[in-house]
Amino acid sequence: MKLYTRTGDDGGTALFGGERVQKDNPRVGAYGAVDEANATVGVAHAAVDLPPHIGAELLLVMSDLFDVGAELATPAGKDGALSERLDSRIDEARITALENAIDDASARVPPLMTFVLPTGGDAAARLHLARTVVRRAEREVVALSHNAPVRALVITYLNRLSDALFAWARVASHASGHGDVAWQAKKPAR
Repeated sequence: MKLYTRTGDDGGTALFGGERVQKDNPRVGAYGAVDEANATVGVAHAAVDLPPHIGAELLLVMSDLFDVGAELATPAGKDGALSERLDSRIDEARITALENAIDDASARVPPLMTFVLPTGGDAAARLHLARTVVRRAEREVVALSHNAPVRALVITYLNRLSDALFAWARVASHASGHGDVAWQAKKPAR
């Protein structure tokens, strides 16, 4: 099988189920943003100073994001119902697992007392980058939800994932010896 098909040369692409849409369609934008988020999670996973337990979490997240992308690439049926043929791992239990991971990460670092800069070592900076890309993907999915059915759990998952990436970035920053790098507010002029 060749990697190129030439079927998208006209600016179109096929959704799951065969429907063709233009590549600037909000659905394509939403699952494209999720794909980009997944790639940035992969970049974070490749950091040499990443704590191993976070690496294991990121592997799960990358599989989750493939499921989210597949779900978003599958339009609702003519009756408006979402496809039941998708077997997504995104459910209440997965949301709870992310919340537990956030709580675990938060317990490993000092309490957050200020805004922190998106740095603190290679792994921490990569995790912060992934967090911001996940936030953008969340915005794209919310925008899609105004015009097409999207499961609420998908939006909740992306929201919780960005929180988890922030928490893991703090753990990575502390594990590398950098700690939180505090935002320095501008002092008011006198």
